[in-house]
Amino acid sequence: MKIGPDCTLEEFIAHALALEFEAARTLRDLQAAFGERGEDELASLCGKLAVLEQDHYERLEARSRGLALPEVDYRQYAWLESHDADCCPRDMVLHIASPRALLEIALKAEQRAVDMFERAAGQVKDSGVRDLASHLAQDEVEHVRWVLAALANTPRDHTDWEALLAEGAGPGLALGAERRLRRDPKPGHR
Repeated sequence: MKIGPDCTLEEFIAHALALEFEAARTLRDLQAAFGERGEDELASLCGKLAVLEQDHYERLEARSRGLALPEVDYRQYAWLESHDADCCPRDMVLHIASPRALLEIALKAEQRAVDMFERAAGQVKDSGVRDLASHLAQDEVEHVRWVLAALANTPRDHTDWEALLAEGAGPGLALGAERRLRRDPKPGHR
């Protein structure tokens, strides 16, 4: 979204709703994906963030009652999909990407939210939009801090995906490898 000095409350809320909807939706998906992997701390973090983003969405929705909001292409705020092409299905990304990669996706999206809200708070003439954007930016900055802290405690993925793909390995191999690594070794085997 290009935020300029003349951004109206209706325009801002329409875009903020799209952003917050996608955040809550994807964080719930991340919570489930981390839960399935036994990554309880990361699942808890994503659950907490999803609740906060849903709260933002609901407050924005309440504030928008009676306003004529412009249509917004929600895909421009997508975390896991490209808005201009058909790409990997969400479920595939959620099951194949490493915990660190999923956190990096969340970090990038949260940072985009901070950028959008801070730009609005600094540029828009309408004081109501500036105040709302400033409040949302503060909340998103806190979300970024939490994701950065989680990333600091999440090991790097050292898988050479380019080499695996060059050898003909596909998502099924990657998913199978993750499952094999999570199993306890059989007695007498390494």
